[in-house]
Amino acid sequence: MNTSVFHKHCLTLAVAATLGLAAAPAGASVLVQCPGDMDGDATWTGAEVRPAGVTCMHLAAGDGFATMADGKPLYGFGFSNVTGLSPAAAVKTGILAANFSAPTIALNEGEEFYLTLTNVGMAIRPDLFDPHTVHFHGFPQQAPVFDGMPEGSFGVNMGSSITYHYQLNDPGTYIYHCHMEATEHMQMGMLGQVFVRPAQDGTLKQYGGRSYNKFAYNDGDGSTGYNSDYPILITSVDHNFHDASEAVQPLPFADMKDTYAMFNGRGYPDTVNPAALPSPVDETGASKNNGVRSQKNSALISTVAGRTLLLRLANLSVTNYYTVTALGLPMRVVGGGAHIARGPDPDGAGHAQGKDLYYNTASVTLGGGETVDVIVDTRGVAPGTYFLYGTNLNYLSNNQQDFGGLMTEIVIQ
Repeated sequence: MNTSVFHKHCLTLAVAATLGLAAAPAGASVLVQCPGDMDGDATWTGAEVRPAGVTCMHLAAGDGFATMADGKPLYGFGFSNVTGLSPAAAVKTGILAANFSAPTIALNEGEEFYLTLTNVGMAIRPDLFDPHTVHFHGFPQQAPVFDGMPEGSFGVNMGSSITYHYQLNDPGTYIYHCHMEATEHMQMGMLGQVFVRPAQDGTLKQYGGRSYNKFAYNDGDGSTGYNSDYPILITSVDHNFHDASEAVQPLPFADMKDTYAMFNGRGYPDTVNPAALPSPVDETGASKNNGVRSQKNSALISTVAGRTLLLRLANLSVTNYYTVTALGLPMRVVGGGAHIARGPDPDGAGHAQGKDLYYNTASVTLGGGETVDVIVDTRGVAPGTYFLYGTNLNYLSNNQQDFGGLMTEIVIQ
């Protein structure tokens, strides 16, 4: 040991002794914190008692593979849902199990949400020691320690866990992502959607000659009512960036140019497959991630003529704005950024909450980090197949393969 290192080591021991800290080897552990759960699986079974108004979830953060719609397997980072597993099983299951896009999280206003994140490490890149976080994007009452921003919070190291706590007071459509080395980790796929249902859900309200018991927001009059909702997350990736990461090469941040645009982690026609996509395979046909089905979120939208849809649109691309249209279908924007589109002052029409700022449109444009809530009323719409797609025509492709990319189907029966 050289003199400089020796002196630093002695100083560290002296400080530890002064503070009454025992010298101990560094370590890590997986700890799931969920009220009433005694065995660390983030669920309540047997004699375990679930407190009222509490929801728990356990996510693993690691790496894995997805299959682009042209058949190319793509390496990336991501989250997987390991809720219900013991800590040891969660770590084992979370390895090479990154989901693209991340598991969708559906919650209710008024709940307390405990989200445990465990960093299972990088199976393909064991040289990386990247910490990870969950940033609940747009969450309005976040304590800095639970925000996931490295400036005021901290990351989760390999083999360790943190449990985030959220009091869900505001309904709407949100997104979540890793905020450590955010440009890299988001480009690599650590992206998901989360939405909070309003307390008004379950009540019966009449609006436009219809009865609703599900709503986008606490509107007071049923104007954000719908029959079924569909979370649609827009992402896009630069395959050269991902390939460079897999090959342990310098990452081309300055040259980042996305080549695949996707809904819910899939390009068309994979967007309309209602099932989880098969496990990615290499050129020999062998699974690249131990048989894990990593693309579980279909983007197919299906309804019966006359019913009302809520499209929860979000963009988490780190490079592009995207404009989305539902060809031949009416679109009404009722909210964005997890806020109802309504002003602060009464409008004299019985809306004590304020004046409606809803608007009808043929398309919506979203920048990275934006969400928009769109009502599609199919009354008077002929049954058939319609298309929800991006008007950025250069992204209606799967890299060099035409007729794919940012598109899915709305099937009206």
